[in-house]
Amino acid sequence: MIYVIAGTSDARELAITVKAAGYEVVSSVVTDNAAISLREANIETIVGRLTAEEMADFIHKRGIRMIVDASHPFAEEASKNGVEAGRLAQIPYVRYEREDYQDDDELITYVKSYEEAAVLAKEQKGVVMLTTGSKTLQIFTKHLLQVEGVRLIARMLPRKDNMEKCEELGVEQKNIVAIQGPFSKELNIALFKQYDVTLMITKESGKVGSVDEKVEAARQLNIPIIMIARPKIDYGHICRTFTDVLNTINQKVEV
Repeated sequence: MIYVIAGTSDARELAITVKAAGYEVVSSVVTDNAAISLREANIETIVGRLTAEEMADFIHKRGIRMIVDASHPFAEEASKNGVEAGRLAQIPYVRYEREDYQDDDELITYVKSYEEAAVLAKEQKGVVMLTTGSKTLQIFTKHLLQVEGVRLIARMLPRKDNMEKCEELGVEQKNIVAIQGPFSKELNIALFKQYDVTLMITKESGKVGSVDEKVEAARQLNIPIIMIARPKIDYGHICRTFTDVLNTINQKVEV
């Protein structure tokens, strides 16, 4: 059995690909919503955040032979726990890392952290559209709310807990864009125009993570972009394609 740490659209497709190759697959995601599409594809899926020890215990109980980490590029904790679980359970771990986004456009400023992005946005002022989700929203509200010359627009999934977090942090309803992707270039352009955005903040989630569409929309409107670089994690074995993942599984696991 192969354990796929999932949570993204390409992780779902990878899990389906591994199963189609003849392997039993079980996956894990953080939210019930993320589990729906996997279960619809007949992939057994558990929900919840697992520590490294919990993963290792799960691996032993289910007879899992290998970990395939296809979590989001910014799911740092999940990946670190996956690496450690592989060590504890003494089974192979492989990271599927989606293609990164590289662009030397002068409109893009690359930063190493959310904090750095927030400080830079505060210096530039204007209407800032945040497209990095709710998890680190507090970093941006700390720096950008109640600051003269800055309006923070928070774009995130339309979940109850997200709306509650916005309320707790003081983000007004008129400054919340609660919507679920995928986002086309045209939709991004419409949103940027609707809110008169002068600066966009995003994460380097990769081409599959819809970074292209956001950047192209901002570029068309000549809107500066702050892009947060991926966290640096020592994954060990990294695969860039589904084929590479399957080849690695075939080398290390018997059907």
